[in-house]
Amino acid sequence: MQNKKYVYLFSEGTGKMKELLGGKGANLAEMTILGIPVPQGFTVTTEACNKYYDDGKVIAQEIIDEIHKTMTKLETISGKKFGSVENPLLVSVRSGARASMPGMMDTILNLGLNDDTVEAMAKLTGNPRFAYDSYRRFIQMFADVVMEVEKRNFENILDEVKEAKGVKLDTELDADDLKEVVKKFKAFYKEAKGEEFPSDPKLQLIESITAVFRSWDNPRAIVYRRMNDIPSSWGTAVNVQAMVFGNKGETSGTGVAFSRNPSTGEKKIYAEYLMNAQGEDVVAGIRTPEDISTLEQRNPEVYKQFMDIVHTLENHYKDMQDMEFTIEDGKLYFLQTRNGKRTAQAALKIAVDLVEEGMCTKEEAILKVDPKQLDSLLHPAFDAADMKAAKVIAKGLPASPGAACGKITFTAEEAKERAEKGEKVVLVRLETSPEDIEGMVAAEGILTVRGGMTSHAAVVARGMGTCCVAGCGDLKVNEEAKTVEVNGLVLGQNDYLSIDGSTGNVYGQAIKTVEPEITGYFGTFMAWADEIRTLKVRTNADTPRDAQQAVKFGAEGIGLCRTEHMFFDENRISAMREMIVAKNEAERRKALEKLLPMQREDFEGLYEAMEYRPVTIRFLDPPLHEFLPHEDEDIRALAKEMGLTFEELKATVESLHEFNPMMGHRGCRLAVSYPEIAEMQTRAVIEAAINVKARKGYNIVPEIMIPLVGEVKELKYVKDVVTRTADAIIKEKGVDLKYMVGTMIEIPRAALTADEIAKEAEFFSFGTNDLTQMTFGFSRDDAGNFLKHYYDKKIYEFDPFAKLDQTGVGQLVQMAAEKGKATRPNIKLGICGEHGGDPSSVEFCHNIGLNYVSCSPFRVPVARLAAAHAEVKNPRK
Repeated sequence: MQNKKYVYLFSEGTGKMKELLGGKGANLAEMTILGIPVPQGFTVTTEACNKYYDDGKVIAQEIIDEIHKTMTKLETISGKKFGSVENPLLVSVRSGARASMPGMMDTILNLGLNDDTVEAMAKLTGNPRFAYDSYRRFIQMFADVVMEVEKRNFENILDEVKEAKGVKLDTELDADDLKEVVKKFKAFYKEAKGEEFPSDPKLQLIESITAVFRSWDNPRAIVYRRMNDIPSSWGTAVNVQAMVFGNKGETSGTGVAFSRNPSTGEKKIYAEYLMNAQGEDVVAGIRTPEDISTLEQRNPEVYKQFMDIVHTLENHYKDMQDMEFTIEDGKLYFLQTRNGKRTAQAALKIAVDLVEEGMCTKEEAILKVDPKQLDSLLHPAFDAADMKAAKVIAKGLPASPGAACGKITFTAEEAKERAEKGEKVVLVRLETSPEDIEGMVAAEGILTVRGGMTSHAAVVARGMGTCCVAGCGDLKVNEEAKTVEVNGLVLGQNDYLSIDGSTGNVYGQAIKTVEPEITGYFGTFMAWADEIRTLKVRTNADTPRDAQQAVKFGAEGIGLCRTEHMFFDENRISAMREMIVAKNEAERRKALEKLLPMQREDFEGLYEAMEYRPVTIRFLDPPLHEFLPHEDEDIRALAKEMGLTFEELKATVESLHEFNPMMGHRGCRLAVSYPEIAEMQTRAVIEAAINVKARKGYNIVPEIMIPLVGEVKELKYVKDVVTRTADAIIKEKGVDLKYMVGTMIEIPRAALTADEIAKEAEFFSFGTNDLTQMTFGFSRDDAGNFLKHYYDKKIYEFDPFAKLDQTGVGQLVQMAAEKGKATRPNIKLGICGEHGGDPSSVEFCHNIGLNYVSCSPFRVPVARLAAAHAEVKNPRK
């Protein structure tokens, strides 16, 4: 039996092998086929990574042997020898997951250097400065990534050497200075680890590959995967690539390029580079790079070749490309390409342009925009009136558009903590690193002192849709004192900053923000999405204002109106409380008479906002105790207001107390106990529809939803109350009005008996918030306290309240849908839990044949695009 193959030379792969070789490895193989100048190398597969974890975080000997065997082939291709003291082969070791995860995992450059090979490199190139610059970089990277020695320690040593020499830039250090740096680095390493820095290149290689596998599970990668629905089972590949050097001198350099502008989508190559530098210098933002246009003056031939290759790659992949390149002694190499991360605005423009240029179809263009990206389009911009008095205190690079305002915070941890307490913060850093991901997610915006448009902060912020201003060199950040100084103005952590990611402007004050106008490319693109999708998108809305906002964003109806939200208003809660403390039905009806006109007015407002679109109204759901105070002082005040004794009201409050209110006297159980509540709500629903039809001419078909049903007899009892009341009103008014009665499937028993329930229900709406709680057996309000431990221990990969658990809860939804259709083939099926706005959950709903999803107004565009994605991937037309 032939052994499984775990290692592939670039020349042995193709672009279609992404699952096995990862995105980077597959693209390097494809670039090799295309004849692009790629430094050759090999890919250790994603299967090897999974085997590493299956074997207890150890690389199997068979894989190690295959790596060394393939390295021998790479030596033949390169004409150099790994570990040679005459013509040494140096390599880079980089991660390469199936899905692009920029900056989340680890990289090691210049691997293969030791005290002997560095001398060979110096002699071979006649450039000892370059050799020792590469060596000090390798020691720092290997120590940090592989051996987990904090890189800041090495940066401090480097800064001390520069300070002693009286220089500011690394490039101002000569070969002797760098030899001293290497000596100090190795001494510090020995002190930190209790052993000499490893000198065997073969050991360095295996340890580095192990570190990249290990980085698949580092905290920032886990957070990124959870944010982007990337399963841990995919693993990462590792790419080992012959080094080419951008730090050999002024005829060498390195850079990052985008085939179109990643911020605006403009069809113009967007690239930055640094001469005499290596890749991490550009990405980390330690030096501010130059625009690619200056390369034309430096080296016209290389510039032309560069432009030609960029066009070739975009035309081949039919999408905007993000590329890394190196110039070594005037010779150009491309190290990688991938579909580039871009802002939502850029994504829409690029998608529309590619269709208009004939590069792709509408269906292909739809898949080029991540539905979650649309969130960023709906984020605020600065209020024009407030901007009149705003003063720019500094200017950086407009790295990710949008506007952000918040109090200054200096660390990712602090940003996360303050945001969790409800504060709006702007994260201010010298430069961000991948470890800052959680703080970047929590912050309203990101401001960095160093770095260009392709720095870590810029790329990650654009991917998240977060406002970012990078390379703001006027700022002086003092993390210890927790201050920012600019032109004599000193701001602390309780001061506000406002940043504009579209202009790069920074303001030392709070500026109001306003909602954006959605026009242009958005309209064109979303019209295509609507043409393609078959799944309808509704909104969860309780007020006319929310309904109007949702219609503006393309909602096709209301899938959930939570009527209880209407009773908490201070003008209404007293009547609601009267109803709750009533001692008999007559008193209850008297209180309900006060609520009726209010409720009717609410529904009229919703109907008018939605015009002809369907509206699903859920009857009262929460337990009654939620409408009453619980502290003695508040009970005493309310008792006085209601003309009751403290003791009477206190007794009522205590009688309503439940040990587990979520599973207590709520939902349809209230209507079973007090059918007059359902009568009042039915009257309000039907009378409002009649009034609006008479006034506006809208042909409204109200959808009345009975919540928390678990037994068909329960539904029938409440439905009989509804139909008796509705039919009497319609007959009395002499109008032609149709209405529907359905239920919310949110109890597992309802899903299991859905065929029975469908005999009475004309529609099902899956309330996946409660269905998830009851299926998992934990409360979403409490789960946050322990779910983090489940993520850490790989028990769960995602929050089941944010992304539908398709294996368990999803199985109940699918079963109920199938059983419901078996009884009532034309039953209308929807979902109204928070999952209705989650793209992967929307795709699941499409695949099992639901008619619509319903979500909050600001997630409607996300759901519309996710539904189009689902149709392209799995057509059901």
